[in-house]
Amino acid sequence: MQTETAIFAAGCFWKPEYIFSKVSGVLKTRVGYTGGKKKNPNYSMVCGGNTGHVEAVEITYNPKIVSYKDLLDVFWESHNPTEKDRQGVDIGAQYNSMIFYTNEKQREIAEKSKKEKQIEFGGKIATQIKKAPVFYPAEEYHQKYFEKQEMKSNNSFFSGR
Repeated sequence: MQTETAIFAAGCFWKPEYIFSKVSGVLKTRVGYTGGKKKNPNYSMVCGGNTGHVEAVEITYNPKIVSYKDLLDVFWESHNPTEKDRQGVDIGAQYNSMIFYTNEKQREIAEKSKKEKQIEFGGKIATQIKKAPVFYPAEEYHQKYFEKQEMKSNNSFFSGR
């Protein structure tokens, strides 16, 4: 089976990972840090704001089931792409909205998608599009964070109980 990789930063990485993991055709997700200069960063370094990294989710998917354009649609809907250096209550450059392309075709699709969103949002999109650099996986306790919390609370994490 042929797979492809997509990398998106949409604020705190827990929610995007959860959302993307539920998309049909997504085979694997993992959260981590990318876009900065510091090698092998950890959570406290990234939160310190001196690494240049953002919190991101790396997605392995089957392009015969879900397209990169479909994943971009999920990306745009899953956060506020007009905010810079924050996402909701999370403040800092590590929460910036970014698309990291892994090939030229992804870059072209991402640029076209962003132009469409610029029109929809009145030119206020803050999302950056960059070539994917090294992706550093986050610590294990961040991986599948929402699922772990749901299991700890007897499946009531998302039900409000």
